[in-house]
Formats: sequence, C-alpha cells, structure tokens
Amino acid sequence: MPEIIKSKVVSVTKFVTMVLVIAMMSPMGLQASNPTPVESQSLQLVSGKSIVLHSDTSVTRISIANPDVADFKLLSPNEIYITAKAAGTTNLTMWRNNRVSAIFDLDVVYDISRFKQQLEQILPDENDLRVNFSNDSITLSGKVSNAANLSQALSLAKAFAPEGNIQNLIQVGGVHQVMLEIRVAEMSKSLTKRLGINLAYTRGDDFAVSTLGGLSQVVKATDAVLGSDGVGFAYSPAVSALFRFGVGSATWTGFLDALREDGLVKILAEPTLITLSGQTANFLAGGEFPVPVPQGLGTVAVEYKPFGVGLVFTPTVLSKNKINLQVSPEVSELDFTNALVLQGYTIPGIRTRRTSTTIELGDGQSFAIAGLLRESVRTINSKYPLLGDIPILGALFQSKEFQKEESELIIIATPHLVKPMNMAKQSLPTDYYVEPNDFEFYLLGALQGKSKPEPKVAAGSLDGDFGHSLPEEN
Repeated sequence: MPEIIKSKVVSVTKFVTMVLVIAMMSPMGLQASNPTPVESQSLQLVSGKSIVLHSDTSVTRISIANPDVADFKLLSPNEIYITAKAAGTTNLTMWRNNRVSAIFDLDVVYDISRFKQQLEQILPDENDLRVNFSNDSITLSGKVSNAANLSQALSLAKAFAPEGNIQNLIQVGGVHQVMLEIRVAEMSKSLTKRLGINLAYTRGDDFAVSTLGGLSQVVKATDAVLGSDGVGFAYSPAVSALFRFGVGSATWTGFLDALREDGLVKILAEPTLITLSGQTANFLAGGEFPVPVPQGLGTVAVEYKPFGVGLVFTPTVLSKNKINLQVSPEVSELDFTNALVLQGYTIPGIRTRRTSTTIELGDGQSFAIAGLLRESVRTINSKYPLLGDIPILGALFQSKEFQKEESELIIIATPHLVKPMNMAKQSLPTDYYVEPNDFEFYLLGALQGKSKPEPKVAAGSLDGDFGHSLPEEN
C-alpha cells in the first residue's frame, strides 16, 4: 500500500512541473516573467557637489554601479541624498517591492563654472575661447590671440582637471614667423716687432758652431745653404738679411731677423633668418676645413670642422608685443700659429668667441652683446748664456720678439614679426645687370654695361576731385 501512494505522489509532481513549463512558454507566461522595462533618465552632477532626489513612490532598495563616481544616502523612503565624487559616468537603480521603479544615468563632470569665471578674469580680451566638458575631460576650443594666453589657459585648466584630461583644440592667432637681423662687427689689430741676431762659424768640414738655433742650425753640406764642403748652416725663413766673410777655410756668417708688422682685420656680417615660432634656425658664413682622423689598419678618414660667423636662434612669440629669443652667435677663425702637424697634414687651430643667451623684447627692438674684448701681449727674449748679458755687445747674441693683439667684437640682434609678401615678382640684385658690349669690354675694360634699364613703374590715375582752386580776382 505505501508503494502505491508514493508512485501517485511522483506522478502528481511531474504533472505540476509540466503545467508550469507550458505556462512559462505561453505568451502570458513570458509576459509575467519579463515585465515592461523602465526607461532610464539622465541626471548631470558636478564633481564635489550633492543633490537631493525626490521619488514619487517609496523606495525599498538602491544600487549604484560605480561608487567611486557617486555615492548615495537614503534620507527617507522618498528622498535620496546623492553625492558626486569624481568625473565619470555611472547609473543609479531604485526598487520598490522587488521591482525596478526608476533608473538614472549619472553624468558627473568637473566644476567648470569657476573655471570660466577665472578665465574671464585672467584673459578678459579672449572672447573667442570656448570651454566644454565631457565625462572626465575638459575641452578647450576656439581661438586665442597669442601663445602666452594659450599657455595661461592650459595651466588654469590643469587646476580644474586634476588628472590632466585636457583636450586642446585652440587655434593661436597672430603672426608666428620671426625674422632676426644680426649684425656682427669685429675689429682686430696686431703689432709684431722682432729683432734677432745670430753668428755662425765654420772651419772646413771639421768644425762648426752657431750661437742661437732659432735662426740657423748646423746641417750636412748637401743640405746647407751656406758654408763649405762637409758642414754648413741652414737658416730659418724668418731671416731677412745675412752677411758672410771668410779667411782661408774659416767662414763667419751673420744672420739678421728684423721685422715690424702692423695688421688690421675688419669682419662684418649681416645675416637675416626667418623661422616659425618654436623652431630653430641656424646660419654660417665661413667654411669648413678638413681634419684627418687616423683609423685602423693605417687608414685616415677626413672630418670637416666649420668656422666663420655662425648663428643659432630659437624664437617664441609670446604676444604681438613680446618675443622670447634663445640666441647663440659664434665667431671663429683659423689660427695657423697654433697648428698641429699629424702624419704630414697641417691642422690649424681655431680662435673662437661664442655666447648664448635668452632674452625677451618687442617687435623691432634690438639688443647688443658687447664687451667681447681680447688683448694679448707676448714677449720672447732669447740670448746666448754669458755673452748675451754683456752690455751693448750682448745685443749681438740676442733675439727678441714682441707681439700685441687687440680685438673687439659686438653683436646686435633685432627680431621682427613678418608676414609673407604677395608680390608676383621680387626685386633681385641681378635684375638690373647689363652685359657689356664689345666696346665696353675690350676697350674700356668694363665688366658691366653702363646703360641700365629703368625699373618699371605701374601707371596710376586719380579718381574723383583732387587739387585745389584759387578764387577769381575781381
């Protein structure tokens, strides 16, 4: 009997389960399990502020998807206190009796009202500047008059966007091309005074002596310029005079090096460069000289070193009345007095004067880098021991040299804000050149013809009343 009851209970359970499945599969069952969805509502909040949300129905449960963006506190069944924490998006869902009663899409943005207020106070003339916000970023758009105002606007935006989410879509107006005029002027004076006396004695090919080796040296007869067979003397190219007398196989030779030299050097360069704001331009008026560099296996490579008047500058346009300049001028020249001989190659030294500075000045203003003075005095006195110390006669055993150099360098720079010209044809230095004819070239020796074409002048006219009239005499 119990087994029969158990089987009936199982059959009833299976029947009820089938009925429930059929009911859920029917349209009415589907409608009961999936109620009508609730449409979400948009709600915008400001980071760091809070609002009180009122509900028409009592709320039994609340959930926020991202608590880092916003948080809530239930004040009463119909009032919810919502606090915006950080910029971003999330949603808030409310239930009543286990059914969703409302859904809010929360959009938390930065507080840009204070940002706009400070922008108007700091940059009152920038009327075309626009500020927009989206999620966790601030977008700046529009146009500003100069790069300095752009930098101020971006710096101010960082204070209201702590994470640095700033979209810069600002266009900078004004002129951004800078022309720099440089004038480099140098005057260099030099004075050289030299007096050297040397006596040399030879006797046949078995004896030779020279007092000072700076003017002459004892060499073999095959290389000697003076002297008899066997031994002789070779003299320095600096020798300007010599005398010689001999008695039998003995020969006396005197070398004289006397020089007074005055030098004057004038260097003037006027380079003009144009570049965009923030870009670097360079200029070199001079040349390059080869420098041999020994390599492996006995090979020699050649590197070229520049010299002359050089300039490197980087402008930054801050406003229409202010330009920031990083200028690095340099003046260098070859110095063969300090040359180096390497594997048969003569490598000259370089005398260089360079400076680097950063300044701010207006359009058309100039600044000068002066005071680059250099003065050097060099004195050399070579004499034979004991004999050179004898009064009066000791001058015959001495060689003296005095050198003095003075130079002054000044650099003047003038920046200008420039725009490109729209002229169809620019005037060139070669426009008015005329080739000489046969008469001018062969007979007069002229390299350029005398007749020059007159520049073309566009014809103009006056429109309307012009001039003046005098009253008629009675």
